[in-house]
Amino acid sequence: MASNRVAVVTGAGKGIGKAVAIALLQDGWNTVFCGRRKSSLDDAIAEAGRTDAKALAVVCDVTKPDQVDDMFETITEAFGRVDLLFNNAGMGYKASTIDEIPVDVWNDVVSVNLTGSFLCARAAFAAMRRQEPMGGRIINNGSVSAHAPRPGSVPYTATKHAITGLTKTIALDGRPFDIACGQIDIGNALTEMVAAMTVGVQQADGSIAVEAVMDVARVAEAVVYMAGQPLDANVLFMTVMATKMPYVGRG
Repeated sequence: MASNRVAVVTGAGKGIGKAVAIALLQDGWNTVFCGRRKSSLDDAIAEAGRTDAKALAVVCDVTKPDQVDDMFETITEAFGRVDLLFNNAGMGYKASTIDEIPVDVWNDVVSVNLTGSFLCARAAFAAMRRQEPMGGRIINNGSVSAHAPRPGSVPYTATKHAITGLTKTIALDGRPFDIACGQIDIGNALTEMVAAMTVGVQQADGSIAVEAVMDVARVAEAVVYMAGQPLDANVLFMTVMATKMPYVGRG
């Protein structure tokens, strides 16, 4: 049965974002699929099949403030409110030591992973604060790299540590406005980005090893759970990871 709950998922055209957006839609959330390619968003919505809830594809580059503001204006015009933002859009870079990482790459990763999350959270917070009834929830996609880095991952790891600070501060600042904020830290969910794990990736001791992975559906289920909590409860941090991946005891 459909409800009037409205969710926004960035990076919804593939991977974790697509899986989460589809799961929210199928759970009855009116869901905005946000990404840079309309065709990918439309394909993701088609993959969800028929639901009672409504889906809307919105093309947006989360690094562009004007595009983000326009997207949230479109969403409030279409649905009247915003109840959930899953801040998921992100990127990485090939394993490299810091001296081998071009400054342009650093700027690109920071722009997508951190500035993009800031811009979307900023716009969602503003909408949630103004609407009636007031409030909502922001869930940031962190990573196990927010706790333990992989070799050669300076830009990605630095931004994911920063996401933790973003999460904690929004959770604090949102209290007067019934805005909850939490973070899901994901380890080795099988997407295009993680496919290399099944072949072999560099470990802290310099060896190459195949790593365990898990179905991305487990992440989608976890986000739906976090999203479904009443606003007087918050999952501040959740880690969902492949059971046998080398995270606990890395190095």
